[in-house]
Amino acid sequence: MKLGAPRLHFRVVDSTNARARQLAEGGAPSGTLVTAAAQTAGRGRQGRTWSAPPGKALLCSLVLRDPPKLLPLAAGLAVAEVAGEGSMLKWPNDVLLDGRKVAGILVEGRPRDGWTVLGVGINVAMRESDFPADLRNRAGGLGRSPDEIEPTLMQLLDRLSDWLSAPAEEVLAALRSRDALLGRHVRWAGGEGEASGVDDQGRLLVSANGGQVTLGSGEVHLG
Repeated sequence: MKLGAPRLHFRVVDSTNARARQLAEGGAPSGTLVTAAAQTAGRGRQGRTWSAPPGKALLCSLVLRDPPKLLPLAAGLAVAEVAGEGSMLKWPNDVLLDGRKVAGILVEGRPRDGWTVLGVGINVAMRESDFPADLRNRAGGLGRSPDEIEPTLMQLLDRLSDWLSAPAEEVLAALRSRDALLGRHVRWAGGEGEASGVDDQGRLLVSANGGQVTLGSGEVHLG
């Protein structure tokens, strides 16, 4: 899968995902890339904001047409490989390094119109002091320099190209090998229990109240 062309780069933009959505609605081809050095209205999952000091993070969004069913999981794997050895995945696609979240992934789209936007933010060169005080015990960076942001982007596009075209069983096997939740106590909006892996549809399995709960979407928390 060819990714990264055409490319639109901004010094400052409201949201790379918002601009990629506009391009998708206008008929942009699959693989179209939007990047920015800084965002003023970056968005994360569950309606959160995503912010980073200018020139410290990789901020990008891709237009995809007919993406794989397991796109969120495949994207998480690609980012985990970019993050490096020891990186783990907190279902569905939070990437953790030394227990701290180092990247954000946001998938949006209109399947009926044939397009999806994949947004990725990676804390390439962010240090502890770059994070808001309330995130410093949970967020982390890759420990790289600002001039490594572009090479990191190239690496990400390469890994995404491979994982987005990989068979579902290969994606699931790789996810299970990086499962940060397996055997751990988790909470979600509907209850709590012990995470017991993912099923063949990529859904999270949780042992709770003597039975098994299957979570297909939403967010879970450790502890």
